Amino acid sequence: MATSSGSSATQINSGSEEALMDERKRKRMISNRESARRSRMRKQKHLDDLMTQLTQLQKQNHEIITNINFTTQHLLNVESENSVLRAQLNELTHRLQSLNEIISFLNDDHGDDDDDDDKTSIDFTQPAVADTAFLNPFHLAFLNQPIMASADNTFQY
Repeated sequence: MATSSGSSATQINSGSEEALMDERKRKRMISNRESARRSRMRKQKHLDDLMTQLTQLQKQNHEIITNINFTTQHLLNVESENSVLRAQLNELTHRLQSLNEIISFLNDDHGDDDDDDDKTSIDFTQPAVADTAFLNPFHLAFLNQPIMASADNTFQY
């Protein structure tokens, strides 16, 4: 009977080892399932964060594009205005040059007397002399022309 009781003890030990192995296997399965669940949750959170970041970046991109468009339009307006101002500058420079030539001519005309002591220049702060045709505003209608500037050639370089 010793053999049968020995074999019976071996079966009990073998059965408890199997039960212990099954318990460990079950705990490992539960642990693996929990780990996989946590991994899926981390992955989902990462995906949600990336989607939020994508939305924010798309919004920033839209704002930047809007800002670029506004700035480009402003640049075009400033360039157009600059072109008009350059044309006005050229016109005013030409007019000033013409006026300076007239003043020079008038000063030379009044200085034809050989009398150097009697040389006088025209004082334009005083009313004009009536007999001088150059100072009559009706004879100098070209000096009162409006300044005309066109934006047609604004962007030609």
